[in-house]
Amino acid sequence: MTTDREAAVRRLERCGLEVTEAAPDGPPVNAALYAVNGFEVEPVAVLPADLLDEAWHHHAAQTALHADNGEFLILPPIPGGSQVGWMRVKDPVGMNLPSRIAEVTGSPEFVAVSVDGHHLCAVSVEESDYWVVVHRFHGRDGMSSRPQ
Repeated sequence: MTTDREAAVRRLERCGLEVTEAAPDGPPVNAALYAVNGFEVEPVAVLPADLLDEAWHHHAAQTALHADNGEFLILPPIPGGSQVGWMRVKDPVGMNLPSRIAEVTGSPEFVAVSVDGHHLCAVSVEESDYWVVVHRFHGRDGMSSRPQ
């Protein structure tokens, strides 16, 4: 029988990511999901699907998502991924992550944060628009602020 964690690892690997370990030190999962899906969320970019990859990678770089060694945390894009929790990954491909996730899951949506848990860069689909959402967490208490 396959565990949710094993299914998450397989899904992330199919997206071209290298899973390095489980990552219990990310921000609270519910705070991250609210930062992406909450009522008052304002994306940093609203664009068509064909511009999503470039926009996400640009904003991920601007928000210091990747550690010096290229690692970041991601919620597995599987049903119940929020229950699995953060997983620490590397992206050896380094481009087109939203498209690669969409090829495997049918949707480019995902939530990623920096290893220190302070910087979030996510993709959300809202009606026919594709959003890139950036968020900064201050500390581990779920307090946060929107980029200016």
